[in-house]
Amino acid sequence: MPARIKSDDEVVVISGKDRGKKGRVLRVDPKHERVFVEGLNMIKRHQKANPMSPTSQQTSGVIEKEGGIHISNVALVDPKDGRPTRVGVELVDGRRVRVARRSGTRID
Repeated sequence: MPARIKSDDEVVVISGKDRGKKGRVLRVDPKHERVFVEGLNMIKRHQKANPMSPTSQQTSGVIEKEGGIHISNVALVDPKDGRPTRVGVELVDGRRVRVARRSGTRID
């Protein structure tokens, strides 16, 4: 199943602890069906500094970063009214184009 949500899309969380919050998709992991949304599902990782790493700017301590959210728990934001919508695919001039089901507008 091709991912209908892509990087830089605006999404809203429809289930889970961050329900109702909006954010921009940083990256998509299609193998595990997860999306990483900016500022949502923050997790803490304890990291040790590695002096042998090529990037010596790596810091040690508790690092806070975005965790993955299952793709079924987010919905794309309709560009017309800002509410959650499902995504459809239509053929336009031989190309596949994503379309918001709520309003019918194209998603670029």
